[in-house]
Amino acid sequence: MSSVLKIENLWVSVEGRAILKGVSLDVKQGEIHALMGPNGSGKSTLAYALMGHPKYEITDGRVEIDGVELNELEPDARARLGLFLAFQYPVTIPGVKVADFLRHAVTNVRNPNRKEGEDLMPMRDFRKELKGRMEELDMDTDFARRYLNEGFSGGEKKRMEILQLAMLRPKFAVLDETDSGLDSDAVRFVSQSLARLTGPDMALIIITHHDRLLEFNKPQHTHVLLAGRIVETGDAALARELHDHGYAGVRSRHPDAAAEEKEALEQNALVGANK
Repeated sequence: MSSVLKIENLWVSVEGRAILKGVSLDVKQGEIHALMGPNGSGKSTLAYALMGHPKYEITDGRVEIDGVELNELEPDARARLGLFLAFQYPVTIPGVKVADFLRHAVTNVRNPNRKEGEDLMPMRDFRKELKGRMEELDMDTDFARRYLNEGFSGGEKKRMEILQLAMLRPKFAVLDETDSGLDSDAVRFVSQSLARLTGPDMALIIITHHDRLLEFNKPQHTHVLLAGRIVETGDAALARELHDHGYAGVRSRHPDAAAEEKEALEQNALVGANK
């Protein structure tokens, strides 16, 4: 039976200001969802709230995987339940090699009851699996000997996240504007790699402004966020419309949300001017 990520009437605030306002969404294993919307609509807020970032406070609603509520769980517990977040701007961890990081991460995600000090995944098994995954993704094995994201280009950082995705094998992968700042070749690599990794055991939630990541990952469901709410849901055709024509049509079809968006932008500009 396929697992389900259920988001029900989710309200999220940042520094006391409501950003998400009643978002509901069901994602089943194996599905591809595109989440689109203009800047400030709440896309990244949803991603961070799902993963348990402390800055993003869930004030109402619930998130659950197969009936297990995530709201009060730490990020590591959410990862063990099958949730993964690829960051828009991955962090650098000097002194920690890619292979060491992945071995610890894989061990802890796959063994939810593991206690501190217990053995890691056997080195022989880990190296064999890592090598196989890197070959599958056409990645040089020397990559694993480098320090995590230190001196990496933007494209290399995104390759690192795709490798994490391949090794951790989550049920639900959220990609927060993974195509941001990448050239065409890097975006194509990411898009093709995702297509190789996805299947009936993993769902994708692709947060994007463009359709480049969707080239090889056609969404069955496209959702449009505006002013913190999902105002429209469609299929891949909706994603193409948004890429080709922007959000003017969405705003005209949802004037109340557009007015709320405009008011929020004006308030933000006022706050910025007073700082």
